[in-house]
Formats: sequence, C-alpha cells, structure tokens
Amino acid sequence: MSNKRSVESKKLSYELQAIAAAVHDASQNCQGDAMALLALLRELEKLHREIRDEAFQKSLPDNRQALYLLLRNIESLGGWPYIERMRLQAFLANLPEEAAKEEEGETGQ
Repeated sequence: MSNKRSVESKKLSYELQAIAAAVHDASQNCQGDAMALLALLRELEKLHREIRDEAFQKSLPDNRQALYLLLRNIESLGGWPYIERMRLQAFLANLPEEAAKEEEGETGQ
C-alpha cells in the first residue's frame, strides 16, 4: 500500500509541475496585458473555489483521528491555501503619476 501511495504521490507531483508550468507560460504570454492577466487570475480563483467546494469537502475525513492528521499536515506544510487579492491602495500605487494627477483633478472639481 505504501508503494502504491508513493507512485500516486509522484504522479500527482508531475501533474502539479505540468499545471504550474502551463500557468506560468500563460502568464508570460499575457505579459503587459492587464485584462488577460486578470482573466487568468479569475480563472485560477474559480478553479480554487471549485476544487475546495466540490472535491476537497467531499474528501474530508469522517473521524477525529483522521481529521487531526489532516490538520497537522496542513499546518506543517504551510497552512491553508489562499488566493490573495491585491488591495486597492496597492493597485492605485501602481498607476502612472499622470493618471493619478488626472484622478485628483476630477475629484477636486
């Protein structure tokens, strides 16, 4: 059983590497195109939500001991996966100075 689990773990690792490479390639192809990158981020968030709500919740342990092991594993391997959104202030800080001046002029009038 341990050998089978090891093979499955390696297969998953390769699949995750392929997914990461595909996402990285897609982000490189969208470089400089904020709308395309935003679409990519939205798709990743959607996939995260689908996996969490459909597959992950259905696979949760049904006893305390197994739940404890899962929680211990989550904690030891970096915590709960989270997709952070950019804060509005950080977003606005990236605006070119001219656009910021235009915004100040519109709100000042």
